[in-house]
Amino acid sequence: MTFAIAVLGGFVFQLIHMPIPWLLGSMVFLVIGSRLFKGITLYWSGQVRDTGMIIIGYTLGLSFTLSTLTQIGLQLPTMVLFTALLLLCAGAIAFLISKLSGIPFPTVLMGSIPGGLSQMITLAEEVKGIDITVVTFLQVSRLMMIIFCVPLLIFSPLFHVSGNHSAVAAVASGSTGFVTLSPHIWVFAAVCVLSAFVAKKIKLPTAFLLGPMIGTILINLTGYEGHALPPFVLSLSQLMIGGYIGLLLDLESLKNKTKIILLSVLSGVLLIGISMGLSLLLTRMHDITIVTAFLGLSPGGMDQMALIAKEVNGDLSIVTCYQLFRTFFIFFAVPPLLKLAFRSMLKGKQVTN
Repeated sequence: MTFAIAVLGGFVFQLIHMPIPWLLGSMVFLVIGSRLFKGITLYWSGQVRDTGMIIIGYTLGLSFTLSTLTQIGLQLPTMVLFTALLLLCAGAIAFLISKLSGIPFPTVLMGSIPGGLSQMITLAEEVKGIDITVVTFLQVSRLMMIIFCVPLLIFSPLFHVSGNHSAVAAVASGSTGFVTLSPHIWVFAAVCVLSAFVAKKIKLPTAFLLGPMIGTILINLTGYEGHALPPFVLSLSQLMIGGYIGLLLDLESLKNKTKIILLSVLSGVLLIGISMGLSLLLTRMHDITIVTAFLGLSPGGMDQMALIAKEVNGDLSIVTCYQLFRTFFIFFAVPPLLKLAFRSMLKGKQVTN
């Protein structure tokens, strides 16, 4: 039943010509479906989501060549600068939301760190006094808002881009694209699956995305060429990821729903606005398009931003590297820094008392 609702959402969003319809459609319809069918427990396997992530990881890996990696190396200082600026702005927004809502600042801050859903929820369980429900809601609602709003902004007259309607063209011509695949695809498939499990074993963030991506890059650099996947497979990967995200949002366990929803929307709007401002600055510093800069700095997930970049012919390697750098920074640097800051705040309160 969950799959049927997700597919229906994808079809409806494709009919009304929404961007990345299978991601957004499945996500929105399952959010609505989980509210309508309260007597039925809708379920979406994490393994299905992981399969979709492997497909996206392979697609991302294909965009990396020796020349693009060299270009990215030149932009490393800029990645550090813009990641730091975005996280500082997220902290300022969290402080504002905390003052307006009365929710403790540590809880709001953990819910406001962009691109750190799994890491922040795991960290919230380790720190005393953190409301995990609020952290989860703020992270998921911001992610869903960004996934929904960023494509609409990208395809609006503001950015002057047109979508890559390859899937529509393939259907119209009666071709699924499978004939273009060579036997080499099975080598890449085996490497991607193996890389995903190795990445999970060594506890890389978003292992089922990073593992296949790194594996594909390594094979690419040896000169062994991979092939672009058919539009049908890419649409299926959107569905696999969108269905999972759509069921993450649980409004029933949330107190003061209206107030927190309004404040999370405010937080998302401010973060998107800041990302747009930073992307304009980035285009002045490097020779990249505004679309690529915006998607690279958008406070959403790497897989979703990459899907949009592919749709609008953005520079996948640049988008992925900016998102990837922020993911690693949040995974390795942010948790110890937050723990240190929260300990200092707790000690300060004890001294005051």
